[in-house]
Amino acid sequence: MAIAPLAIRPVTTKADKRDFIELAYRLNRGDPNWIPPLRSEVAAAIDPKKNGWFSHAEAQLFLAERDGRPVGRIAAHIDRLALEMPVEQGFGPGTGFFGLFESEDDNVARALINTAQEWLRKKGMTRVVGPISLSIWEEPGLLIQGHDHAPMVMMGHHKPAYRNYIEDAGFVPVKQLKTYDLNITGDFPPLVQRIVAMGEKSDRIRIRTVDKSRFAEEAALILSILNDAWSDNWGFVPLTQPEIDDVGKKLKPIVFEKLIRIAELDGEPVAFMITLPDLNEVLGPLNGNLFPFGWAKLLWWLHRGKARGMRVPLMGVLKKLQGSRMASQLAFMMIEYIRRDAIVDFGATRGEIGWVLDDNQGMNAIADTIESKVNRVYQIYAKNLG
Repeated sequence: MAIAPLAIRPVTTKADKRDFIELAYRLNRGDPNWIPPLRSEVAAAIDPKKNGWFSHAEAQLFLAERDGRPVGRIAAHIDRLALEMPVEQGFGPGTGFFGLFESEDDNVARALINTAQEWLRKKGMTRVVGPISLSIWEEPGLLIQGHDHAPMVMMGHHKPAYRNYIEDAGFVPVKQLKTYDLNITGDFPPLVQRIVAMGEKSDRIRIRTVDKSRFAEEAALILSILNDAWSDNWGFVPLTQPEIDDVGKKLKPIVFEKLIRIAELDGEPVAFMITLPDLNEVLGPLNGNLFPFGWAKLLWWLHRGKARGMRVPLMGVLKKLQGSRMASQLAFMMIEYIRRDAIVDFGATRGEIGWVLDDNQGMNAIADTIESKVNRVYQIYAKNLG
């Protein structure tokens, strides 16, 4: 039987956006480890009015269809701040991106990737990096290790076949991002305990919780540390205030004061650690819907704040301290304090740190010292446009 011709078209209408969103739910429905995100959150992520990332970026969404039936999707996008970054940090002039990739088969994937490349080429781009959906701060990389378990909150999960689709299109790996898993119910190794105890005796060090009543002020403080701490990292793009504002609205319900620490040295805020309870534990059964009863389950969970899993999506220490023994000491103290409270107040049993760049020696060393193990690996690819 002849295969219906494939059509690739830009997403332009509300119905197109609905089809773009729904396709992921259909293609991943049979994967027990895929956690359906809330449809409202996906819709907000691709809406320039609701995602602060669009204040410095543009994107074009594409749908692939056979006989009018969606069979694939992709986003081609350009981040003006990424264009300004040094080439040696991964992006820079001429670098465009693709992301939000889903495909029914390899033929669809090839056509979608070619379409995204052509759109970027017409925009003057000379290189494509991906998958990154949409910001480097959201869900970067393609899952290549760890398909046998569900991701934690704000981490992607992809079909194993996608790796071949992307590599067959001529993309080569340029960076790996790792997540580390650890059982937090037991004490950390004696070395870590000694480092923490020494820090507790120092009059120079203060590890404090955030004050949620001053949410905007605390978010601005963390943003300032983050943009300094990460500024030399591969793939760094400054996180902007519009993005922080939008992310703050989304995350504020799952921000708990005892799970976020700011480290002060001689009265100066110099480091932070953000921990989030694993919202995916309650999102999974909702199938992306808050109605008719999902909202009640979600509110009940948010009120209790209980979670078996905790994820550390972000840590940062000011550059002037990086590589020092003080930086490691502050990191271990924040990890230990949050570990204690996560167990006592939230009933947590495991933690996940990441993502961590494969060449981030400091964070990889800290993860090894607390005896955590790599449980998921995401790969980012690049290709030059001829």
